Amino acid sequence: MSTTSIVSNAARAAGASPTPEPQVTVLDTGGQYCHLITRKIRELGVYAEIRPSETPAAELSGRKAIVISGGPCSVYEPGSPTVDPAIFSTGAAVLGICYGQQLMAHLLGGTVTKGDRGEYGLAYLEVREQSPLFRGVDHPQKIWMSHRDTVGALPDGFRLLASTETCGTAAIADPERRLYGVQFHPEVVHTECGREILTNFLFGISGCQHDWNPKHRISLIEDQIREVAGGRNVFFFVSGGVDSTVAYTLCLRALGPERVRGLYVDTGLMREGETPYVRQLFASLGATNFSVEDARERFLSALSGVHEPERKRNIIGEKFVEVQDEILQTEHFLDGHWILGQGTIYPDTIESGGSAKADLIKTHHNRVAGIQRLIESNRIIEPLSLFYKDEVREIGRELGIPAEFLERHPFPGPGLAIRCLCSQQPAALQRVDDGWIVPVHSVGVQGDSRTYRPILLLDASRGWEEDYSRATRLINASADFNRVVVQPKAKDPGGFRVFCTDLSDDRLERLRRADDIVRRLCRESGFDREVWQFPVVLIPLGTETAPDSVVLRPVHSVDGMTAQSVPMPQALLDRMCEDLLRVPGVCTVLYDLTHKPPGTIEWE
Repeated sequence: MSTTSIVSNAARAAGASPTPEPQVTVLDTGGQYCHLITRKIRELGVYAEIRPSETPAAELSGRKAIVISGGPCSVYEPGSPTVDPAIFSTGAAVLGICYGQQLMAHLLGGTVTKGDRGEYGLAYLEVREQSPLFRGVDHPQKIWMSHRDTVGALPDGFRLLASTETCGTAAIADPERRLYGVQFHPEVVHTECGREILTNFLFGISGCQHDWNPKHRISLIEDQIREVAGGRNVFFFVSGGVDSTVAYTLCLRALGPERVRGLYVDTGLMREGETPYVRQLFASLGATNFSVEDARERFLSALSGVHEPERKRNIIGEKFVEVQDEILQTEHFLDGHWILGQGTIYPDTIESGGSAKADLIKTHHNRVAGIQRLIESNRIIEPLSLFYKDEVREIGRELGIPAEFLERHPFPGPGLAIRCLCSQQPAALQRVDDGWIVPVHSVGVQGDSRTYRPILLLDASRGWEEDYSRATRLINASADFNRVVVQPKAKDPGGFRVFCTDLSDDRLERLRRADDIVRRLCRESGFDREVWQFPVVLIPLGTETAPDSVVLRPVHSVDGMTAQSVPMPQALLDRMCEDLLRVPGVCTVLYDLTHKPPGTIEWE
């Protein structure tokens, strides 16, 4: 179901006024951030919709603005997404973002070429010519990039507005026709001037009017729940995370506790003390139909000998469906009176290729084939599927869920399995100019596409500022790795190697202990309130007596779509390293310096 149809159905169910005619259409060319663009526009008080990129211009009559999203393809490749060229002469203002700028230039007679090197994550924008698009924007400004292709020769009538150190055409415009393009992403939180740029485009250039104020979200969502559920009850597999708990609470409110059943599956992939915590949490929410299923042996045996991250995620997702189906059949829940509820949020669907042209970044456990079958048979309700993590927390606050719980860091549905990396064969490190190539592969996202590459271990730390600058520069310059790490407590990596490892009980327990140490020290120091998420990762890098290394990954984000690696206070980092190096089997501690993009927040 599209964004528009869900909102419209909910509004009709609530007896609210009809959804306004969209002033803005976002054309989806497969970018990760397509829905994020739409949400940012709505936050500015303008109703926006998403349509396929090839939507005929005639169907966009009356729009004040059209936005062409980013995407994972190259405009010069056969079959790459395109738009109806007539949109550039409808009279609507047009903004092309990333791939959208390249596509605009390509269709209007300019050139697009593959850059000498990519540009992923943080960059600095220099405004070369004043324009209504950059009114009130100081420079240089921090912006967020994710591209390798770049606009070369500009189309007739276009002027260069801005550039970065790597990208000479960071912004272009034909002001006479109100056509604008930016190579960076103004919609993401890490572009400091993004809100001002979008405001300038919507109101100063396009002439949009305020017509959207998403109040009463909870009542609309609850009416949507009642409409979708009908006379059926809802069965939730809850994780104890923010998303599933908020979705469960919404269903409790909408349908009453007697119509909502909750079950927590202990997969054996949980954090220390997680199962008792979840029992206590749901008791406090008034969940009377709640139970715990011990499935630890089933999950661990299914994951035995599995190394590849996508395979892990698929096995975990399918195992969830298998356990779920057995429980539903045992409890006689397949008689048509029950449907499955999930806490799926928007990044789960878009990173799994849920948008028509989006590249698969990683398969989420609630978007594997078994879940898709349930969706197709109309047995799924996902009240939060159009929201982002920050919006889910806001809804939770409106529901009265305690702030202490809502501020918990996100934890992935597959649990520690995707933070405990495995290797199918032993391998040696490769010495390069700036450090060591470690042949442990992690997932990244570069140019809206998935990458799966080794990591670079820097030869030595030179201080946070220099380390981060080196990391960004080296990733942009090389396709040999997609993640850069450094050792806070230096050891000679020459004696390290990668071991052949599985997802074993002892390695999971090692990671569980390391994760518990990090969480405890972060709570005690208050550092947990300074970051959005802090994954702790175990990789099979070390020595015969200590075959694993712990990776620290603290990041700042708002919605999980982009993230910035966060430096830690030195005293806290020193204490953390000391405690982690006392865990049996841990060789060294590494610190992940990689932003998103080019690295995903989780390593798998």
